[in-house]
Amino acid sequence: MAVRASTRLRELLEGDRLILTPPGVYDGISARLALEAGFDTLYMSGAATTASMLGQPDLAVATQNDFIQNATMIANLAPGVPVICDADTGFGGPVMVSRTLAAYARAGVAGFHIEDQLQTKRCGHLLGKQIAPKEEFIARIRAAAAARAKIPGCDIVIIARTDAAQSFGMEDALDRLKAAIELVMVCVVAFLEGVRNKEEVSFTVSRLAPTPVIFPLVTAIPATHAIRAALHSLKTTGSDVPTAGGMGPKAFFEVMGLDEAIQIDMDAGGAAFTTI
Repeated sequence: MAVRASTRLRELLEGDRLILTPPGVYDGISARLALEAGFDTLYMSGAATTASMLGQPDLAVATQNDFIQNATMIANLAPGVPVICDADTGFGGPVMVSRTLAAYARAGVAGFHIEDQLQTKRCGHLLGKQIAPKEEFIARIRAAAAARAKIPGCDIVIIARTDAAQSFGMEDALDRLKAAIELVMVCVVAFLEGVRNKEEVSFTVSRLAPTPVIFPLVTAIPATHAIRAALHSLKTTGSDVPTAGGMGPKAFFEVMGLDEAIQIDMDAGGAAFTTI
């Protein structure tokens, strides 16, 4: 019987590795490329999802349905590879947090994080964030834990995220995370957003290890540069040959799982793709 992605994530967190490095992905192409590169965990970036699906900045524009739709697609490209997802504030009060957990669990998501910003949130790296009271933050985590307990066998990883460091300092942020873990006793992982330098990264890892260190825009920003350059080249040369790198449609589809799709057809006795 295949191990669930959430169970696999727990095994990785409890293993000997100090740090996991899930790259941020946001669509089928970025997820396929991360899998091709051999990453054993992925992270669905909320900021990149908002940008990719809606063409909007990360200012609480994307809805719960937007996140669930994208997460379902990414998590099922390779169900054995754990996907950690952004869940913003849980998209509302305890009732919405409960619904978010249930939807992510059905989607096959391995883990997700809930933050302590107010509902009118923004990307954690922007200024002017408003932080919810600690009690409200704990209530969100408690609601997620209660929702998980109602699903037989569910072991999706609940991650407590705080954005408080920018406004209140590192110690206050860490106190919030410890409260989420100690009072609710459900968080395997804590996530401190907005660390600014190597020293703060080292400090955070030493206090919270084992923990994933995510790279939320590692695919979205390079993709933006590459697409911009390709479009500039097309506009100036009238050709896509210089930027294609020798990759034609079939080679592109192979990255997207063409061989696997052909094999599925053949295993079922089909011959639709004998010549392709």
